[in-house]
Amino acid sequence: MDTPSAPLTPDGPDLQDLFDRYATLRDTIQGLEAEREELGAVIKAALLDGQRVETDIYRATLKRSRRLEYPVARFREVFGDAATLEVASIDKRKAEALARAGDLDGERLQGLAEVKEVVSLVLEQKTAP
Repeated sequence: MDTPSAPLTPDGPDLQDLFDRYATLRDTIQGLEAEREELGAVIKAALLDGQRVETDIYRATLKRSRRLEYPVARFREVFGDAATLEVASIDKRKAEALARAGDLDGERLQGLAEVKEVVSLVLEQKTAP
């Protein structure tokens, strides 16, 4: 369906110009985000290897966080297909809610839990000397 481009303001850009700019910005941002992810992976690997890097303003550090997950295969063995399907499409909160409601054995659920460590690259702003 073709919609005619009409000026949004008497002297401003029309909708087609705005959409063209939006698409350009989106593509640019996606490209920059992909490059940032690639650079971040290389820098994280170097930091994990003991290297250090900083600029005049920032120091690169690693932040470690942990996340609780339930392995699907073991969850299915313990609680069956229906419960696995119920929680697999949601997340751990749903499984924990089912345990709180008494639909799942809370102790057995806790026994399945695995802690996953996530390492994030953080730019710490350096303080002036």
